[in-house]
Amino acid sequence: MKVTGTNPTTGEALDAYIEMSPSEIEERLNTSRRRFQEWKRTSFVERSLRMKAVAKELRGGRNKFAQLMAREMGKPVSQGSAEIDKCASTCVYYAEHAEKFLQLEIVKSDASKSLIAFEPLGVLFAIMPWNFPFWQVFRAAVPALMAANVVVLKHASNVFGCATAMEEIFKAAGLPEGTFSSFVIGSKRAGEVIAHPVIQAVTLTGSTDAGKSVAAQAGAVLKKCVLELGGSDPYVVLEDADLEAAAETCVNSRLINAGQSCIAAKRFIVVESARPKFEELLVEKMRKRVPGDPLSDSTTLGPLARHDLRDSLHAQVERSVAEGAKLLLGGRIPPGKGAFYPPTVLTNVGPKMTAFREETFGPVAAITGARNESEAIDLANDSEFGLGAAVFTKDLKRGEEIATKNLQAGCCFVNEYVRSDPRLPFGGIKASGFGRELGLFGIREFVNVKTVYVR
Repeated sequence: MKVTGTNPTTGEALDAYIEMSPSEIEERLNTSRRRFQEWKRTSFVERSLRMKAVAKELRGGRNKFAQLMAREMGKPVSQGSAEIDKCASTCVYYAEHAEKFLQLEIVKSDASKSLIAFEPLGVLFAIMPWNFPFWQVFRAAVPALMAANVVVLKHASNVFGCATAMEEIFKAAGLPEGTFSSFVIGSKRAGEVIAHPVIQAVTLTGSTDAGKSVAAQAGAVLKKCVLELGGSDPYVVLEDADLEAAAETCVNSRLINAGQSCIAAKRFIVVESARPKFEELLVEKMRKRVPGDPLSDSTTLGPLARHDLRDSLHAQVERSVAEGAKLLLGGRIPPGKGAFYPPTVLTNVGPKMTAFREETFGPVAAITGARNESEAIDLANDSEFGLGAAVFTKDLKRGEEIATKNLQAGCCFVNEYVRSDPRLPFGGIKASGFGRELGLFGIREFVNVKTVYVR
């Protein structure tokens, strides 16, 4: 079966890819199994050299890869270039730190010697989404590979070109065939790969529903999984916040990648005394972000990745208005080609409304008023999701305490928008998933934490 994507800016058909047959899947999985037996015997020095070579390949092809993302899913090339740079820096980070993260740990016990060793699990199956087509993959694959696992990728069907490019990057950097493999298969075929005896663990970034499905399939065959799922990140704006800076930060977070990010700001919980000015600033700054051609260096806001996603987002806006929200900006599908949607601001969004309860995957900001700090925190936590959260206040001690003790999320920021960083663990709680990527905790997710006891 052929799979063909569509350029979300022009509507033109992209390259067609032929879905792999069961025999091809079997052959490539067996290659990965054999490759693992070799890769796990390589030294950290050798893996480090290969990973730094991957970084070099990424940087050398930055413009080409950014244009590929723009064509396949609409990301502006300026943001695509930054995504490639982040992937490259993550390669270098783990190349330089993996050995330290996984070194033997001596533990005092009643043994003459006891220690903890960290050994690779084997072949990791990575199921990844389209919104950050390079970063999501590298965020999971780089620490896994540096821990001496090998990786099989099933990417979203609208970014198979990116997946193919990544496989070529790893080969060009000198990683043996089968160390990183991209499978051209649809979502319905993922279950058979999860169940295959070669696969030892699964990592997924995607929707909460997809996470539930993958967790059930992995659990049925007792395979470890890490899930980074949806989010409806709350940004709490307190009465003493620098509203100009807060509004600018909130707009930047809400509109990165046209708002198609699990950790984008989505719900703005504003203490009532600050709400009128914050609304004015937010609308003013959102209005200035004009959608344009993602292949242009000056564009900061591209189309959504698919027309059906644009239509679903618009339906959420219409439902919210029907439920009592007030539309301050946008909220109308523009004429012409492309899956474009304008920057949109809703206010008077109550906790039972669609824009509050559901994840809005696009450039839609939902403002909710709160009487005071306590109510703002309660509203922020009143969600099934728990991926990221932020608080804005001039009192840094107050902000740190709220972020540390009160906000229910895996990543909490003060006076800044939520983002991932290779040096820090990343992941969520509640319906936003479990497990961690990045940092020390990320590289230890897919290893056997082995106790060794010597009498």
